Amino acid sequence: MTAFWDQRYARADYLFGVAPNAFLARQAPRLKAGGRAIAIADGEGRNGVWLAEQGLAVHAVDSSAVAQEKARRLAAARGVELELELVDLATWSWPVATYDVVVGIFIQFLPPDQRTAMFAHIAKALKPGGLLLLEGYRPKQVEYGTGGPSQPDNLYTEELLRAAFADFTIVELTSYDAEIAEGSAHCGLSALIDLVAVKPAT
Repeated sequence: MTAFWDQRYARADYLFGVAPNAFLARQAPRLKAGGRAIAIADGEGRNGVWLAEQGLAVHAVDSSAVAQEKARRLAAARGVELELELVDLATWSWPVATYDVVVGIFIQFLPPDQRTAMFAHIAKALKPGGLLLLEGYRPKQVEYGTGGPSQPDNLYTEELLRAAFADFTIVELTSYDAEIAEGSAHCGLSALIDLVAVKPAT
């Protein structure tokens, strides 16, 4: 899988563009400068760099060294810093109660069993009162074919996310179709689902 992503990212331009994900950008009012965030599978850094521009200390993790080198260059060009770390999310030892914000944008490459484990790690990695920002594709996305995995089991439903984060306060959980334009890899009508949730304070 790492070789697959290295190959996809081995290009002069940025596969998903350099602008932040639209859902993430809409969450700017919820972010507090000075906090610590993790950007999961952050690829070439567009979302991690944007989070750093909001005043957050950003830990950007990904499995592709090619992508992270491009993320390093993007951060330097924009005058911010990222803490970059190469990880395999299936085997990584996640930190506990470390982050004020966890961001997962289209992290749908893990099969259901590994995804369940990752969601549990996400819940533990957040500090009490921490914010979870998650966007993904719904199963209808397979029909659209405008990005994301082709395996329906890898996609999200509202029921799945409610169950995975049952202890959290759900601030927003929305399913909708929208046109997206994120580089050459994500463009066109897409079946999206957004989750904004807060971990219990105690």
